[in-house]
Amino acid sequence: MFDSQLVVEGDVLFYAFPTTYMLRDTCHKEVVLYLGKKVFISKDNFKSSLPPVVIPKAMAVGVASVTSALFTYGSKLLLVVNKKVYNYDYVTNIWTKATGLTNPVTHISGDSCCFPNQFCTELSSGVFAYYRGDPLPSTPIYFSDNAGFSFHLLTIDSLCCSHAHHTCRTPRRQNRFNGTLGGIFHFYSLSQVGIITIKDHMGAFHYMEHPLNYSDGVPFNYTEPLEVIIKPGQRGFLVLWSQTSLLVSPNAGQIIETAHLWKGKKVVTSDITDTGITIHSIASNAYELALMTRENHLYYGSQGYLGTTLIQLPDQSLWSEETSIFFTNTGMLQVVLPVADPKFSAFDFQKCTVNVQAVLMDPILDIESCNGRAASQQGWGRVLPYVRHFPKVELLESTLIDQMFTIDMNSKLDLSALIIPQPGHTPIPLVMVSNPHSLGFEAKIIEFGNTFDGNYKYKVEIELQQQQHLGIADLNFTASLKRNAISSVTVDIADKTIACVDVKPLSTLISVGCDQTKKILVQNKISACSMGILDPVQLQRNYTYTIEKEAYNPVSHKAQAQADLLVYYQYKELGCPRLVYYDKPWKPVVELWKDGILEEIMNAEYVITEVNGIITYSYSLTAATANCQSQPQNWSIFQSKLGTMGQLSLWNRENYVSCHEDNKDNPLLWPNLEYQILGGKTDNRVIFGQRNGIYTFLLSVVDPYYSYCNLETIFSVYVYGALPVALFPPVLSITLLVITTLLSIWLSYAIPKELSTERGQRFKSLCSWYLQRCRRHCKCTRLWDRLNLWLRSRRVRDQAARIPSTQRSQTDGL
Repeated sequence: MFDSQLVVEGDVLFYAFPTTYMLRDTCHKEVVLYLGKKVFISKDNFKSSLPPVVIPKAMAVGVASVTSALFTYGSKLLLVVNKKVYNYDYVTNIWTKATGLTNPVTHISGDSCCFPNQFCTELSSGVFAYYRGDPLPSTPIYFSDNAGFSFHLLTIDSLCCSHAHHTCRTPRRQNRFNGTLGGIFHFYSLSQVGIITIKDHMGAFHYMEHPLNYSDGVPFNYTEPLEVIIKPGQRGFLVLWSQTSLLVSPNAGQIIETAHLWKGKKVVTSDITDTGITIHSIASNAYELALMTRENHLYYGSQGYLGTTLIQLPDQSLWSEETSIFFTNTGMLQVVLPVADPKFSAFDFQKCTVNVQAVLMDPILDIESCNGRAASQQGWGRVLPYVRHFPKVELLESTLIDQMFTIDMNSKLDLSALIIPQPGHTPIPLVMVSNPHSLGFEAKIIEFGNTFDGNYKYKVEIELQQQQHLGIADLNFTASLKRNAISSVTVDIADKTIACVDVKPLSTLISVGCDQTKKILVQNKISACSMGILDPVQLQRNYTYTIEKEAYNPVSHKAQAQADLLVYYQYKELGCPRLVYYDKPWKPVVELWKDGILEEIMNAEYVITEVNGIITYSYSLTAATANCQSQPQNWSIFQSKLGTMGQLSLWNRENYVSCHEDNKDNPLLWPNLEYQILGGKTDNRVIFGQRNGIYTFLLSVVDPYYSYCNLETIFSVYVYGALPVALFPPVLSITLLVITTLLSIWLSYAIPKELSTERGQRFKSLCSWYLQRCRRHCKCTRLWDRLNLWLRSRRVRDQAARIPSTQRSQTDGL
């Protein structure tokens, strides 16, 4: 059967080493890459005939020698061909060359995570590229955060954190990076970057992040280049191998062990390579390991936290230079041999499936079965001095298999597993975490009822928590509380037999990090719509409002605004604005929601910023009144970095520094500056200026000990009650009003009294004379009659009735 695959002209790829290797895409179980004298990629576990993988002539690779390969997310395969990195999409059959690599490389390394979330996508996107065997620390190391499409150069200093783009915060010991580079890997099971250094035929792992950055892994013999396999599941299991060497590690290289070879119930050797085998192909999955040797032997074993055990399976005629092996499922080992088709350019695949569980029951192997009933001895019957006694277990199950859980800051997680042993036996459960520096646990076993036949059931209860919050481990042992991490949790039977293939360990992945189901909202019990100030219907109809140029600064630059700003109100995101009186100190009430359920009223530290640049608000506290011991951060520090609205959250939990902790590098020099952090230990509040209108705020939680998430929300506020701004200061206006009032009262008393004097009469006469002269130029007779009447002497007017007529005539004549 032929796979419908486009055959292109180009260079046929081949594996650079004399061994064969099968690389399986852990996220797409049917996709397998065969590396040998030819390279094949199958999307159906080699059920179809396939042409060899060919790289197009346009890539100009020269010698198409493959030294390393890695599956990333989606349908992408990375290949190092002739010391260059290429991307191959095995669905669309498109090749692209990786950018950013200016030096030759021989190997790439990464890990894969198959859960459909952002966390796993980021994990699968991290890829290292390096030249194995180059001298340290001068050898160039490259890192890609986009699954190998582009790389950038790293230095040893920049590798101090689990994520290569983070900033170093711990002192480094550069002298330990001497010798040659054996490999660099992202061990997500430990949240560490690990480097193998080789010196004087001894290798050792070194780690970049606290608390492992001050201690190295156990040294091991390194006499020839070793390929490193990171086993799937992020459990920390490694396999280091070459044709004559086989080493394993249960904890990402901290301890390097050899594989024990057993025969029946006896240990033949503690290091299988001492038997002189030459490994030709190796296969592994999360729990199992298999070897095919040039001596035509097939070995099978289990890899666990208590050691790696191998046994030799009955001899079969399987080996050839192109034979390779891989696991299709737990206990199912596939032997594959490519066979050239005499009539077509495609290759057929001769396959042999080994059901390991059935093979292990062969009495010749003398292995005690998993259910406790020993296999028939048939002459093999003596129990030799090195005997293991196996527990009799019927069932080990849980719902935690192949899942991913999240433990956020200050959170707990409870898991459980069910164990049913053989009657009359008590199980010995083994609970292990791959990253004890970040994830702590407490476990207990209790009786959990009975089966129908009266057998006891046992329940293993596990409580998981961030290690520092658990409070059991020494602080020098724990990782930073601020730093997110991942760890696996594995439940197994401590000393079960190798024949328990189907009773595999229970394992799940724990993310000590951001809980994506969490979000924050600002409470909105009293809104401008509910109080009738704004109409929600109008707000939904492209409602606009104007921000005066005096009230805002443009977000994109520091210059003052040159014109009023017209803003469209985003009702879908903001809803109705919250109603706030302008002269009342105010603080938003922030709610934490998880899975649509209100968890609590948040009391963590957070900051707000007006997204349109409005500046007519301030804060009630200063650095001094907030009891700061060092100079607090404020928005002016980050203002130069603000660009678009999507960058407004640059002040976050990762770069926040509390002023309530002593900081010799940042003393308190300006105690009267505004304290712009809300929540937490202080009762800081927002004070709005004398301006009515809508404010739109972005709220960001900066407290690094509240959640691993960068919690943000956007909300709006309508400020009311502010009177128009006075032209003069209120104190000056009141003073002038009082003075004017007093002066008016005094003048109403002083002027009539003064006019009744002789001097007042002269003043009135003078005014009358001037008015008479002006009268000649004005025709308004009525107005002048009224003025003349007013200017007549009051005394004369009032006493006219008392003067005799003769005197009155004389007076009138005068």
